[in-house]
Amino acid sequence: MTLTSSPDAPRTRAAQSARSTKLAVIGAGAVGSSVAYAAMLRGSARTIALYDLKTDKVRAEVLDLAHGSPLASGTRIIGGDDISCVAGADVVVITAGAAQQPGQTRLDLAGVNVGILRSLLPQLLEQAPDAVYVLVTNPCDVLTVAAQQIVRAYDPAFPDGRILSSGTVLDTSRLRNLLSWMTGVDARSIHATIVGEHGDSEFGLWSSANIGQVPLADWADENGERPFDLDRLHALEQEVAGAAYEVIRGKGATNLAIGVAAARIVEAILRDERAVLPVSTPLTDYHGVSGVAMSVPSVVGRHGVERTLDVPMDERELAAFARSADALRAVQESLGL
Repeated sequence: MTLTSSPDAPRTRAAQSARSTKLAVIGAGAVGSSVAYAAMLRGSARTIALYDLKTDKVRAEVLDLAHGSPLASGTRIIGGDDISCVAGADVVVITAGAAQQPGQTRLDLAGVNVGILRSLLPQLLEQAPDAVYVLVTNPCDVLTVAAQQIVRAYDPAFPDGRILSSGTVLDTSRLRNLLSWMTGVDARSIHATIVGEHGDSEFGLWSSANIGQVPLADWADENGERPFDLDRLHALEQEVAGAAYEVIRGKGATNLAIGVAAARIVEAILRDERAVLPVSTPLTDYHGVSGVAMSVPSVVGRHGVERTLDVPMDERELAAFARSADALRAVQESLGL
């Protein structure tokens, strides 16, 4: 059964500018509903389709979103338990999968969620063969490699850039938020990026980080003190990497911020922004790393990842990047990927 909101709902300028676009969100759980909600508020797409096998749950979420849409972007909300509701989507955001439990790492989730993806992706490709696929389900890096293999078996000509994951877009936002608290500077004026695995081995690109135009290493507080020594930077990396565990302990899931992060990626695609975002895609000889999906600054536009940027890394960062790749490769090998 597929539900639809009224096609005559009021339209804001954001929704009108996205008139012909369609976003499909797969999974109506905490994360999927948050993605749809953030995209509806922001006017990320003209139509949002929410799909889930749980009939009552997805029906309720579609109705709840549709009831609020006229007060926000006016986005058309449809969805249900019939996968045909995603037909013709321009972007498909996959959130379906087993949830991360307290104390469980993202990589522990790998086996069960790869199995779900093997069943789900061919069905989605039948409905939306031209879509860009954005994976949010964890472990998103490992699942991105699995998705590429599944899609290539279905369509060997499917472009690599149209399969990506949310990667460290949220982790980077967490870092900028922390740096904003520490410095008192608007987070939007702080340029620092988390790269590598979306998980325990991720790290900051400190050598290129800056506040405004001031390199982070040279930033001084009002007393002339420079707070960002190596110990502080390492502590920040650990705090960012552990942020999800803290949220999960407190409320059972991370959902609101990843909803906003996914909506931001969707907008970069649908509006062909060619925005630079640290999404995760399978890499080929990127600083010597191949065969794993990791987050690096990438140009994101209408066709997904248009290119990955060859960002300079110092010796510490290159070593951390290699360690992160090794951690992911070990999981992939254990799964036969």
